[in-house]
Amino acid sequence: MAKTVVVCVQMDCTIGNPDLNRRRIIERIREARERGAHLIIFCECALTGYCFDSLEEAAQFAEAFDGPSAEAIAKVCEETGAHAVVGFIEKDDSNYYNSAMLVGPKGLIGSYRKIHLPFLGVDRFLTPGNRPFNVFDLPFGKIGINICYDASFPEASRVLKLLGAELIVLPTNWPPGAWRTPEFVVNTRAQENHIYFVAANRVGRERGWQFIGRSKVVDCLGDTVVEAGSDGEEIIVAELDLLEANNNHIVNVAGAYEIDRLADRRPELYKPISAS
Repeated sequence: MAKTVVVCVQMDCTIGNPDLNRRRIIERIREARERGAHLIIFCECALTGYCFDSLEEAAQFAEAFDGPSAEAIAKVCEETGAHAVVGFIEKDDSNYYNSAMLVGPKGLIGSYRKIHLPFLGVDRFLTPGNRPFNVFDLPFGKIGINICYDASFPEASRVLKLLGAELIVLPTNWPPGAWRTPEFVVNTRAQENHIYFVAANRVGRERGWQFIGRSKVVDCLGDTVVEAGSDGEEIIVAELDLLEANNNHIVNVAGAYEIDRLADRRPELYKPISAS
């Protein structure tokens, strides 16, 4: 079975300069495609930066889903045959969202709006996403999207798994103090859902915040395939057999030790999870 080449771009961003960030993203898409990438993942708020001090400041750099950045990224994806996930601040009427666009060779495919917003950076001022989770059926596999803090809520990954996702991508901006997320959380979400998980963090310093890097690709057993360093721009590459994520019945010892993390669930007992 042909494998999917996933590229995770760990880069610095310049706050309030979407033109510069967009040019750098386009350069990285071309570079990643030369390395065989089918899917290229960038960090949270890759187009804008993250540490804004007010909604008024951030709003100057927000764009519609089909705005100029999406148009430029769609053009390079058409030229190269790539698919890309790029974080940005989305303007929709009077609301502003922490979003990630999914773009492919045929143009814009869809977007995801971050549901769980911490009291941090621009998230302090944005509107939480309220659209149902969605899985995108791409030529090489079924992809779901979370953003940063969403990974701290196991329900977000589990819903995507139940919807048929084989890979979850996580554009993120992990600051100091978030080291447990790349250390434990990402691998746990992959293992507990038997799903591939790719987290693209940023590096660099922005208004006093030093982002910690450590972008990584994790297989559906929860093992790290490849991980970036903590303090520099880097591109990491992994070849994944996404169909393996559909083999939910795991046989450790035939007839003696077998598990299935979907079939063995007891959803009738989980009602408190969805209680408001």
